[in-house]
Amino acid sequence: MYKFLFPFLAVAIGVILATFFKSKRSWFNKLLLSFSGAFLLALTLFELLPEVYEHLDAKRSGVFIMLGILLQIVLELFSKGAEHGHVHIHKDATAFPWLLFLSLCFHSFLEGFPIHDHNDMLYGVLIHKIPIATLISIYLIQSAYSTFQSGLFLFIFAVMTPLGTLVSNATTLSPSTAHCVNAVVIGIFFHISTTILFESGEGHKFNLSKFVAIILGIGIAYFI
Repeated sequence: MYKFLFPFLAVAIGVILATFFKSKRSWFNKLLLSFSGAFLLALTLFELLPEVYEHLDAKRSGVFIMLGILLQIVLELFSKGAEHGHVHIHKDATAFPWLLFLSLCFHSFLEGFPIHDHNDMLYGVLIHKIPIATLISIYLIQSAYSTFQSGLFLFIFAVMTPLGTLVSNATTLSPSTAHCVNAVVIGIFFHISTTILFESGEGHKFNLSKFVAIILGIGIAYFI
């Protein structure tokens, strides 16, 4: 049950946080984003990557991981990087951002695939979605979209990851196909998390608080 509930709650938490931190540049959002990037990357390396390489040959695993990276690059042509904290919604825009919405939903659907019972990737997705949902909520609050449009956007975004988990758990995919899909998701996670970490330093300056957040993310991922 938790595997379906937690990703949904992550978006709800993001909406609540958005009401307190109304600037995307707040120190809390930056630290949470850095922590989530390190946590997601570490869990992917510690949990998901070894599992895929154990069941698929190395070359095939690498090919599908690269496909995941390329897929995420394509998705960001439409989302403009919202998956790692870049949300560009103009305050005076009235047309619904369909490209952003569809790319985010497809990304969220795929990230639900590796989640199974007693699977630590659930926590990686949970921590990843909170700051992203916070930033998306901030921009929707500041936009000219109606409350209904913004609420529907966030609700569908929230249910896409549980839907991906449901499809992954309920369908009779062959083990090989399931691991290939997980390899694609690894590529997506690699792209997102490394982008977050590379962008966490402003002007390539050392920031102690962000460095501590990154170390904490890696450490907690190792010990859970």
